Amino acid sequence: MANFTVVYDACLLYPAAIRDLVVELARTGMLRAKWTDRIHAEWIKAVIRQRPELDRARLQHVAALMNSAVPDCLVTGFEPLEASLSALPDPNDRHVLAAAIHCGAQEIVTFNLRDFPEAVLQPYGIRALHPDVFVEHLLDLNAEAVCEAIRKIRRRLAKPPHTAEEMLVKYESQGLAVSASILRSRINSL
Repeated sequence: MANFTVVYDACLLYPAAIRDLVVELARTGMLRAKWTDRIHAEWIKAVIRQRPELDRARLQHVAALMNSAVPDCLVTGFEPLEASLSALPDPNDRHVLAAAIHCGAQEIVTFNLRDFPEAVLQPYGIRALHPDVFVEHLLDLNAEAVCEAIRKIRRRLAKPPHTAEEMLVKYESQGLAVSASILRSRINSL
């Protein structure tokens, strides 16, 4: 298991395609992915806000599946750190940084980079990274492992089946344009 540790922010876990990708990437052993029950609550709340017809219990089941799929993913005991992290632009993000500090993460993977300014994170040895850059770095590290992760996702998405191109178009539309472009050159491996 890798020592490189990242905390996945809630915005990374919704939409489902990105969530599936980053959870499967965590299962490759290239990194240790972490999150909290509060991060789960945040992404579930965002899903329900946009898709009120979805069942909260079903989404909580997805969260439980994520927890069982990625060993040692849940961070607990970070709460005492939150009050001291008042320099973040959004007080609702304190728990994410507190979790990252508590578990020794090197990165917070988030679409909301402006919510995690470098000047605030740097003293803790943490940086915020856009998911596209995160996946691009993993591709540089081990492209075959990333391709295998996508193949596993495609096998699970059998009803309806998804072509490799459909997966890449979905990733592009959800903010992973550079990674999708790199993966397109390996489309036969997906």
